[in-house]
Amino acid sequence: MKLSQYLQDPSWLEVLKDEFKKPYFKDLEQTLSQAYAEETVYPPKEDLFSALNLTPFSKVKVVILGQDPYHGPNQANGLSFSVKKGIRIPPSLVNIFKELHDDLGITPPKDGDLEAWARQGVLLLNNQLTVLAGQPMSHKDIGWNEFTDKIIELINEKKENVVFILWGSPAQKKAKAVDTRRHHVIKSVHPSPLSSYRGFFGSKPFSQTNKFLESKSIKPINWKLD
Repeated sequence: MKLSQYLQDPSWLEVLKDEFKKPYFKDLEQTLSQAYAEETVYPPKEDLFSALNLTPFSKVKVVILGQDPYHGPNQANGLSFSVKKGIRIPPSLVNIFKELHDDLGITPPKDGDLEAWARQGVLLLNNQLTVLAGQPMSHKDIGWNEFTDKIIELINEKKENVVFILWGSPAQKKAKAVDTRRHHVIKSVHPSPLSSYRGFFGSKPFSQTNKFLESKSIKPINWKLD
């Protein structure tokens, strides 16, 4: 299984070309080839790199880091926190929409598909890009972390004035090397029901993001989804 066939964006193909040749990535391809053949893996192969295909390297303005894809049927669509249209909105995303309303007055949308954000330059990146059905974090040790670390490293080194929205300690640890002199970092607890009342609500990440982008003469994100 050649993973790079599912990555269509030329700008990502160019910056990641050396990564595809590394031994860990070859092992990752072999592991996934077997997993997709023998088990139920989410998201579908064609959605594996949706985050990169919908948000070209050249267009990245904002990075929102998630952990791993949703592990229920028809949920994962390759974008962190996002679900396919018509699927019940998961609790963390319900809380994200609640904060969006409190922050910017935007009515929570009926669907949880965040593709409109991705198309504006919001890279919705998970630490791991695949998961086994019903088994959260099942692919945390197969090589994805090394791959997504490289993505963050490339954004940090080759771009300027990117906003990193880091919800929860795993995301904050993942992006700890981001140069805050060149980029803007927004941190809070995770939007999950377990932690959202300890500092996620009221953190105003959406208005903070747009305020920073506008201060650098960069077009802000239209966070409205419907």
